[in-house]
Amino acid sequence: MMDLKSKYGFSLIEFINRDLQLDEYTINLISDNCKELTFAKGDIILKQGEVSKYAYFIVSGEGRSFYTDFTGKTTTWLFHFNNASSNIKNLFMVDYKSFLTGKPGTLGIETLSEVKAVRLSYKQVRFLLKHSPSYEKWTRLLNEKVFIVAYNRVFTLLTMNATQRYEKLLAEEPHLLILFSNYYIASYLNITPQSLSRIRKNLVKIPISGHGQVSH
Repeated sequence: MMDLKSKYGFSLIEFINRDLQLDEYTINLISDNCKELTFAKGDIILKQGEVSKYAYFIVSGEGRSFYTDFTGKTTTWLFHFNNASSNIKNLFMVDYKSFLTGKPGTLGIETLSEVKAVRLSYKQVRFLLKHSPSYEKWTRLLNEKVFIVAYNRVFTLLTMNATQRYEKLLAEEPHLLILFSNYYIASYLNITPQSLSRIRKNLVKIPISGHGQVSH
């Protein structure tokens, strides 16, 4: 059983309560169906091609989800962390499609520092949906947000050139430049580190960043 007075449990419940206030019954159900875990830096939580059996709510630390295309090029899909700048796309480490369908996924997930997380299995999520109307309502809200995140990410990668993607990052996610190294920022933008350097040089205003806590 997860102790909801701990930092792990409190962080998860606090996040859910942003959307709707959970009743004590649901809090106890979540407590009984979650597990607290700590991963070391460099752990592979999910390999590409495996079934994503668990969803991890990140409490502290940094990680990333990524995919490798047919040419062998690896792109960072999302960064995962939990701080004042994080939102729904940063907080859950999971290949969502694989998790819902039970089929092999396309994403890999790795830790970039020590990570503390709360884990829920697909079976546990189904149990919570069945026995708690509050949790079921929150999950519907979560699904809507996840869809928007995926849509925006795909739209960015398919319709914007490299400079536009970098400018979008500066406007919407400048904190990533502090948290993650140039190597991972370039991977997130689907460009090489050399291309990232050229883009910065070509812009009138060049932010002093990209030397964050997490390095390659």
